[in-house]
Amino acid sequence: MNIFITIVIVFIVFYLFLNWFAKSSSKKIYQILRKSIIWISIIAALIVAFTGRYIFSLPFLFAILPLIKTKAGVTLLQLLRLWGFFRVLKNSGRFNFNNSSNYTNTQPLSKNEAYKILNLDPNRNYKKEEVLKSYKKIMKKIHPDINPELNRLASIVNESKDIVLKDIT
Repeated sequence: MNIFITIVIVFIVFYLFLNWFAKSSSKKIYQILRKSIIWISIIAALIVAFTGRYIFSLPFLFAILPLIKTKAGVTLLQLLRLWGFFRVLKNSGRFNFNNSSNYTNTQPLSKNEAYKILNLDPNRNYKKEEVLKSYKKIMKKIHPDINPELNRLASIVNESKDIVLKDIT
């Protein structure tokens, strides 16, 4: 785990340096550097995914989204929130990252897990609009129409929304 954090930090520092250098150079150098960063990130993500560490390939993939200039680009804060979201799901055993069709835990979500999945504080009183706003923010990133492989993840978020809405009423 420490080597992964070190690699991510080195990658971020390297990216920031190249980004600064690319912006201060001509447009052609910027394009070459941008494409090389995209390809290096894709290769690193594939290597990590090939070794069976699918969850660790996500930061590399999320890092290249803003470089590709798509609407799916995420900020570092959004990346950290998504990482925490995946960590909560993996630690609870509710989502099997190796096989999305079969999951081992079929118990219903607890209220605390539901609040954590929606990035809400279980000790605070929320209005229905606040819960739906948090739910929509997450679903924009993981909706099955965007990525069909995230069907199970979307169903977990839907289940947690229902639990939290029942809890506040």
